[in-house]
Amino acid sequence: MTGINKTTEKNLMVFTGRTHPALAEAVAEELGTDLVPSSAYEFANGEIYVRYEESVRGCDAFVLQSHSTPINEAIMEQLLMVDALKRASAKRITVVQPFYGYARQDKKHRGREPISARLMADLFKTAGADRLIAVDLHTDQIQGFFDGPVDHLMARPILADYVKDKYGDRKLAVVSPDAGRIKVAEQWSRQLGGVPLAFIHKTRNIDRPNESVANRVVGEVEGRWCVLVDDMIDTAGTITKAADALMADGAAGVIIAATHAIFSGPAVERMVACAAEEIIVTDTLPLLDEQKFEGLTVLSIAPLVSRAIREVFEDGSVTSLFT
Repeated sequence: MTGINKTTEKNLMVFTGRTHPALAEAVAEELGTDLVPSSAYEFANGEIYVRYEESVRGCDAFVLQSHSTPINEAIMEQLLMVDALKRASAKRITVVQPFYGYARQDKKHRGREPISARLMADLFKTAGADRLIAVDLHTDQIQGFFDGPVDHLMARPILADYVKDKYGDRKLAVVSPDAGRIKVAEQWSRQLGGVPLAFIHKTRNIDRPNESVANRVVGEVEGRWCVLVDDMIDTAGTITKAADALMADGAAGVIIAATHAIFSGPAVERMVACAAEEIIVTDTLPLLDEQKFEGLTVLSIAPLVSRAIREVFEDGSVTSLFT
């Protein structure tokens, strides 16, 4: 009796949760495929139910969910989606998180605190994820928290190309909102042709999250258009105080560029009132109409995410996207 000898074709399938369907649709369109139809709803007590409407057996699954508000529901829904795929015999499951929740809690500042970013990685591994794709993690070491391949995508080329095209003819400086993000600012400086660097020296009260005091500008910014770069804008306190400090120090103007537009609480009000000429973000997170304002530019992350998915599916190189 001869054995069965059959090579199955690879089958890419893209799935999305309910937090940011517009981004998932744009990614699927770039890939030339459709999102897999699924059902998702809450029971009366808030428990989440998910089910896929077609067979996923043997597929190369990419599960896209951005961890936007309400963040805990977004994370739980994605975990359940992964579990459903594992139990339905998907061949490989890649979790795509344009915004990785709990990334700010990546180490212990004081005793008796959790390292929540590590717990997140463990949860997705336990649920059945084989691989993780994320955009601009808060710190690089989070890649080591997940026991499997992690593709860390960077939005900097998208943001920097926009800044270069629009402001490249002006005298620029790249500014980090704190000393901890100098490395990122250096990468920006290189991408903008070696413009000068500066940073804001600030203090933060560890008992009061989302609050900081911009103390002074370190570096030469007088007469220059300052590109203030960060990975996220949450309540916008840090970034708007930094913009005002730069203008007080003689900057010709300020452009803010950040990947993740969280925009919590008073963020929009602060950004509208601050000294920045333009605030540039990507659509890793969904924005409500009331969170959009004059001077805000939203760039699409879908081309980057779709190219990464294609490279992973075809066993290509994700690193090649940034070289």
